[in-house]
Amino acid sequence: MSQVTFWIQAIRPRTLPLALASIGMGSFLAAFEGSFRLPVLLLSGATTLFLQVLSNLANDYGDALHGADHARREGPSRAVQSGKISAKAMKNAIYAFVILSLLSGLGLLFISFADFGLYFFIFLFLGMLAVGAALNYTMGTNPYGYAGFGDVFVLVFFGFVGVVGTYFCHTGTIDPLVFLPALSCGLLSTAVLNVNNIRDIQSDRLAGKMSIPVRIGRTNAIIYHWALILVAIASASVFVAVQYQSSIQFLFVATVPFLIFNAIKVSVIKESKKLDPYLKQMAISTLLFIIAFGIGNLI
Repeated sequence: MSQVTFWIQAIRPRTLPLALASIGMGSFLAAFEGSFRLPVLLLSGATTLFLQVLSNLANDYGDALHGADHARREGPSRAVQSGKISAKAMKNAIYAFVILSLLSGLGLLFISFADFGLYFFIFLFLGMLAVGAALNYTMGTNPYGYAGFGDVFVLVFFGFVGVVGTYFCHTGTIDPLVFLPALSCGLLSTAVLNVNNIRDIQSDRLAGKMSIPVRIGRTNAIIYHWALILVAIASASVFVAVQYQSSIQFLFVATVPFLIFNAIKVSVIKESKKLDPYLKQMAISTLLFIIAFGIGNLI
């Protein structure tokens, strides 16, 4: 295979649609309030994609250095660990995506907060935190992903910061009810990570990566998976019930069987390698859930 193919694999394209989920949710909610702005959608989407690619490349580099991508790993092999991409080239790509994330993020802030007031600097601080979180998941001397805090990062940034932040950039206001669909988005995104971590329990344990499934065991990790999905559905349902105008707002319920199907498969499949397709299925189901939720509230 060519170097281009190796780089595409390292970027992990299948994770990118999920990265846009929080931006889509926040933009749908803003449109529901009549405050949608196309430049905000485009720039927030670009910034999120750059951050996701940055996170994926940093994860590849960090896991290779810390030993999580060893030969007994159950998931797909990583570029640096397998020697397909050199550590130096990966570091240079990481630097490039840090710059792209910052430039795109600054463009979003200029569009959203042209007066350079307090909100500009609050969101600039949040953006810097997002870059730092993307880098330090598996990189550095004390990566938080190895301590089991990856789920917290996903919930906060793919849920509350992504959804509520995007909504605020569109509208300039915060509606407390927006935190309910933000919670749904964050929990479903965390469920995607949980499938990944359940699959990698054995290899992560060997590498000292103390993810939540490693800490609580497979049985409890499956219960945790069900809880993430069910609470996400409940949060979206409460939002619709409070904002109820028409039954079409419950359109997202049509995607619930896909989420339940994922939870059942994760519960019954014992062989780690066979879980890999359900990571992708969970990501797609999450995206469908959010699209259906958004459309249902706009019609």
